[in-house]
Amino acid sequence: MLRSVTYRTYTTVATSISPISKTLSTAPTFDNIIKAIQNDTNNNEKSIPIINAWITSIRILKNVTFVDLNDSTTADPLRLVINNNINNEDTLHSIKRLNLGQSVSITNLQVQRTPDRQQAFEFKLQPTSQISIIGDIQPDYPLQKKNQSLTYLRSINPIFKHRTNYFKQQLKFRSFMEFQIHYFLMINNFIKVAPPIITGNDCEGANNELFKIKPTDAYLTVSAQLHLETLLNSTNKTWSLIPCFRAEKSNTNRHLLEFWMLELELAYIDDLEPLLDFIREFIIYLVKQCREHENDLLPRYYPNGVDDRETILTRWDSLIDPSKWNTVTYDDAIKKLQESGQDFVFKPTWGKALQSEHEKWLAESYFNGTPVFVTKYPKDCKAFYMKQTPENPETVECFDLLVPGMGEIIGGSLRENNSAKLESEMDRRGMNKRGELNWYIDLRKNGSVPHGGFGLGLERLISYLFGNHNIKDAIPFPRSADSQIKL
Repeated sequence: MLRSVTYRTYTTVATSISPISKTLSTAPTFDNIIKAIQNDTNNNEKSIPIINAWITSIRILKNVTFVDLNDSTTADPLRLVINNNINNEDTLHSIKRLNLGQSVSITNLQVQRTPDRQQAFEFKLQPTSQISIIGDIQPDYPLQKKNQSLTYLRSINPIFKHRTNYFKQQLKFRSFMEFQIHYFLMINNFIKVAPPIITGNDCEGANNELFKIKPTDAYLTVSAQLHLETLLNSTNKTWSLIPCFRAEKSNTNRHLLEFWMLELELAYIDDLEPLLDFIREFIIYLVKQCREHENDLLPRYYPNGVDDRETILTRWDSLIDPSKWNTVTYDDAIKKLQESGQDFVFKPTWGKALQSEHEKWLAESYFNGTPVFVTKYPKDCKAFYMKQTPENPETVECFDLLVPGMGEIIGGSLRENNSAKLESEMDRRGMNKRGELNWYIDLRKNGSVPHGGFGLGLERLISYLFGNHNIKDAIPFPRSADSQIKL
């Protein structure tokens, strides 16, 4: 029996690549300014010839004006302190025109160290300084308050939402996660490929959940899995991260019409255990990287309705602990649900798919807020390509990874590599009547190997780790059953 999947984990990413920001702008970025000041152990006087930034807060007092600036290279803004009595008429005129949301360029700034304050230094204007407003705002600019509710931010024009600290940091968090995914898979010898978005395949048997492209018999893809399997015999380990489309009518906090899915396939495995081990180590690696960079990634304010910093860090620490990961078969999960005494809307019944309420109860209540793999579902609950369980042909070698508060975030299986069994299952389901999947059967007849894989919903993972409870907030421009597509 093939049992082992070798993988390597690295605690840090190499940082030997030099940034190229100097070639992109004459103004230093805020992160580079902070590094330069931190590295100056002699506390020398410093001046900054020019900065470009957006105003995130402004407070005008009688004698002094405080302006918080951010160029999006740091989580925290940097403060500019302006003496309102400065002897420069042009500067005084510019101060009166400053507003939250404007983009500005400021020259000849002095760095004043403030070791006893939260921020180690401040910018101060000099007599020769000049403030130029690059981009002004309209009188009805919607981001007037420092902290605003998620309900309000969802209601305004989407061009403004991501200018808030919370959503800006979530964009940064998602970018960081995608990089770490690429890095982990690269060092473990996975080959990234580019499957098509337009396809003739209904991978999941979704039927009425497909977006059809007229007048052709093609669809927007629901999954790249079948294409990844096609390439597996030449790559051994392969993966993709692409947008997928499902015309679901569900308007919940867990569903989107368009979402991004990480999918991968591994050759030479015929047992679920090494696949589950790989996923656990993969997620632990990602979360460890988040923990190491928490100050750069997490927001500085948390709107009502999202998890706060302490809750997020507690969740991360729990995920990092391998002993807090659990596995249960579908059979045992159904028994636990039936014996729970809970008044579920959908009665847990063997042979039926687990509903969201069942998944959440298992992860949150029975397994005390920890992740759990549910394995070996009935074959009629799952897709046609899954390998039948040897000891019970009514179940298949598959799994879902459930997490508290979100439910399923990963689903996968061993794939049926026996062409006769695969064809028999297709016939039982009334599939392949026109021979449209003959090519998929032929894969099993030409050098096929035992293999398996999984799909991870990126928005669900981002929402879970970042602490919001609606995956529509985890993608910049959500497309859902009730969304009004403005952009």
